[in-house]
Amino acid sequence: MQFSSSLLENAVNEFAKLPGIGKKTALRLVLHLLKQDIKVTGQFSEVIGRMRTEIKFCHRCFNVADGDICSICANSMRKQEVICVVENIRDVIAIESTQQYNGTYHILNGVISPLDGIGPDQLNIESLVNRIEKEKIEELIFALNPNIQGDTTIYYIQKKLSSRSGSQNPADGQPLNIRITTIARGIAFGGELEYADEMTLARSLQNRLPVESYVSSR
Repeated sequence: MQFSSSLLENAVNEFAKLPGIGKKTALRLVLHLLKQDIKVTGQFSEVIGRMRTEIKFCHRCFNVADGDICSICANSMRKQEVICVVENIRDVIAIESTQQYNGTYHILNGVISPLDGIGPDQLNIESLVNRIEKEKIEELIFALNPNIQGDTTIYYIQKKLSSRSGSQNPADGQPLNIRITTIARGIAFGGELEYADEMTLARSLQNRLPVESYVSSR
């Protein structure tokens, strides 16, 4: 791809570094910005710059925030005693878009994956355990991807919590006693059994529901 301007070429190369953006798409984006009023492009660059320099991460759940605490943790209308454990910020956005969850979150920033060199110490696991010990948490919901890495992470956290279940909670002097659940896994509505993998089909059988409950939920 030949460019008559090195400035144009540099801009295209920078856009092409973004995930899912190839050189042709990057060129279309740059040419679109080039047609805009200079105030529009100035605002665009200012917003991106402020996002990178001013955005923070919640001290409690590690979600993106404008201050020390994110809007979800600061919302008194949310169920503060319920934590949904997710892998990354995109998962929070996905769950929030369903408008079916009213608790809080805890972002691990990954999952345990020895092949990728990711161990428990590189994730926000210890902070999750400390949070459970210090706060009056009633339920822990695991919403991790249904794969080996996700299941390994769930198992590790479960064992870690079990090892501390006999210890006293410094906040109220009571042993840790919380309900631990995971999101249901199975055949998606509209899916066909012959195309489902063995693990998904097995989980569907394990998580089977009474017909009355299934019909009433449709």
